[in-house]
Amino acid sequence: MNDTGETLLEFPCRFSVKAFGRSEAEFKETVYELIKQHAPGLRRADLKMRDSRRGRYVSVTATINAESKAQLDAIYRDLSASPSVIMSL
Repeated sequence: MNDTGETLLEFPCRFSVKAFGRSEAEFKETVYELIKQHAPGLRRADLKMRDSRRGRYVSVTATINAESKAQLDAIYRDLSASPSVIMSL
């Protein structure tokens, strides 16, 4: 997303946030808690997990009702700051 505040998204909208990390039992909960701070309507049922081919990594996709670019920026900022999250999309 760019610095001018412009986005191609029209809010509110459904938006999927994906986080990648090591395949550890608490990773899904970590991602859930980080995103829920900014998307209070998020339910655990809104999360989908997928293991890597060799099972060392996992991706967690959370589909949220995005209200603004600022909300999405805050989610990505918190995910990026977490030592558990290797990458987020």
